Amino acid sequence: MPDKISGYKATQPLAPLKGAKGIAPVADQSGSDTSSTASVAASQASDHVTLTDSARSLQKIEEAIAKAPVVDTAKVATIKQAVSSGTYQIDSGRVADKLMQFERGLK
Repeated sequence: MPDKISGYKATQPLAPLKGAKGIAPVADQSGSDTSSTASVAASQASDHVTLTDSARSLQKIEEAIAKAPVVDTAKVATIKQAVSSGTYQIDSGRVADKLMQFERGLK
C-alpha cells in the first residue's frame, strides 16, 4: 500500500542521503534477519562527535550561568536600604550612556 503523504512504498529502496558518506538509510523491514541489524548497529557505532574548544568553553559558561543565582540579594538589600533612607543617588548621565551603548549594540 503506498504511503499517502509521499507516495513511496516501504518495499522500495531509499536513495542515500546527501552527505551520508556512503551509508544508505535502512527501510523498515519487519522480519529482517539479525545479521543485517548487526551490520547497521556496527556502522552506527563508528560515528563520533568532536567538540571544538569554543563549544567546550560555551558549555562551561552555560554551566556557570545555570549555577549563578538569578538575583544578587546583597545588592538588592543595599539598594533597598538606600532608597528607604533617601540616600540613593541616580547618575542620569551614566544611565543615558548605558542606554546609548545598548542601542549601538543592537545595530
